[in-house]
Amino acid sequence: MDLRLNGQNVLVTGGSKGIGAACAKVFLQEGCTVTIVSRDAATLEATRTELAPLGKIKAVAADLSKAGERERVAAAHPETNILVNNAGAIPGGGLLDMSMERWTEAWSLKVMGYVHMTQMMLGHMKERKAGTIVNIIGAAGRSPRYDYICGATGNAALMAFTGAVGGKSVDWGVRVFGINPAATRTDRIISLSKTRAKSSLGDEARWEEMLTGLPLDRLIEVEEIANAAVFLASPACGYVSGTVLDVDGGGHYRGK
Repeated sequence: MDLRLNGQNVLVTGGSKGIGAACAKVFLQEGCTVTIVSRDAATLEATRTELAPLGKIKAVAADLSKAGERERVAAAHPETNILVNNAGAIPGGGLLDMSMERWTEAWSLKVMGYVHMTQMMLGHMKERKAGTIVNIIGAAGRSPRYDYICGATGNAALMAFTGAVGGKSVDWGVRVFGINPAATRTDRIISLSKTRAKSSLGDEARWEEMLTGLPLDRLIEVEEIANAAVFLASPACGYVSGTVLDVDGGGHYRGK
C-alpha cells in the first residue's frame, strides 16, 4: 500500500531509542525527512548514524522538559508536517512513594511537553491548513493502577487532551490522535517492572515475574507501535482524529 508520505517532514521527540527510533525508521522507509529529538546527545547521534542509510535524518539534542528548549525546537522546525510526541519516562511507584518534586519533574517532560509541543506545532499547521500530530501515550491511562499512579494520571490527562484538541483541529485541516501501547519491549518496561517487583515482591531482581500472562504470551514489539503510528498518520488513513487507539492485545478486557 502506498501511504502517500513521500517528502513529508516528520519530527519525533524521544527519538533516540525504543518506540521513537522505530517510528523514525518507518517514516524514513516511507520517504519522509525525519528529525529526531532527545536529551541524550550520544545515543541520539548513534541512532541517527544507524538510520542514515534509509534516508534524510537529522538529530537535535534538546531537553524537552524545559519550556525554552521546546520553544527552540519548534521555532527551528515550522515546516513539520507530522509531529510524533513520544518523549517521556514517568517513573513507577504509589502516591506515598513519590515526592511532589519528582511528580512535577516527570510531568514536565511527558505531560507538559506534549501539551506545549502540540500547541506550538498546531499553530504552524493551522496556518497551512494541514498537518498531523501523533501522541504516544500509554495503556495505563485507560487502565490506571496505584503502583503507576503518576504515569496513569498523566496518560489519562493526555488522552483527554488528545480528544479535545483532535475534535477541534479538523476545522483547520489538522488531525490529532493518540496511541496507547501496553507492555512494549523497551528499556523502560524493565525499569517499571523492577519497581513493581520491589513493591509487590520485595525484590526488583524478580522483575520478569511482572511480565507473565500477557496477551499472545509476549511483549509488544516497538515496530508494531511504529507501524500503527505511521499508517494512522498517513493520508491512507486520513479520517482519524480525536481518538486514542489501544494497542494492548485486548488486555483491557481480560480483567486483572
